Amino acid sequence: MDQAERDLEHARNDMKHGFYEWACFSSQQAAEKAVKAVFQKIGAEAWGHSVADLLGELSKRYQVPEKLINGGLELDKAYIPTRYPNAHPSGSPRTRYIETEARRLISYAEEIINFCADLLSKSR
Repeated sequence: MDQAERDLEHARNDMKHGFYEWACFSSQQAAEKAVKAVFQKIGAEAWGHSVADLLGELSKRYQVPEKLINGGLELDKAYIPTRYPNAHPSGSPRTRYIETEARRLISYAEEIINFCADLLSKSR
């Protein structure tokens, strides 16, 4: 969870300085790591990088709000194209992401991290 929170801080700093593609990617990473922290705490395996899939798997044990899974779906879309110039029809990722999108993905990551932190506090 420590690294998830650090990645979220990174996303916020990137957004503040106009690195919107990296803010989006760091948001995805923060959410992924938060969900994996829950799996680690309960002694379960967590494979893959899809936040939505990880939350879906977590929903077999806990009640996961659909809003979080939907946020995970949007975060998942930032996993590859934010980093690879050949993932878009033209232009580099830096020209394809905007502040509004970065803010939205940071918000999803915050919600997922808070949800996971709550689960972790209950399982102590």
